[in-house]
Amino acid sequence: MPVFDYVCAECETTFDIYHKVREMTEDILCPSCGSNRYRKLISAPAISVGGKSSSSPASSCSTDFGGGCCGGGSCEI
Repeated sequence: MPVFDYVCAECETTFDIYHKVREMTEDILCPSCGSNRYRKLISAPAISVGGKSSSSPASSCSTDFGGGCCGGGSCEI
């Protein structure tokens, strides 16, 4: 099942919900305050490009430029 990201309109907490694309979403409640007022966020899908890597992306990232792997706006992974 896909993961959808939401932000609560009451307390501005962001949260993830696992549900089918065509599943009813009227029963979604904020886990922080219980509100049923929320906004669906647009998030990038996770994709796998295959291949073998000698190190994980997290271990090869540098935070010297204040943004992790993509600090300057261009990813090097």
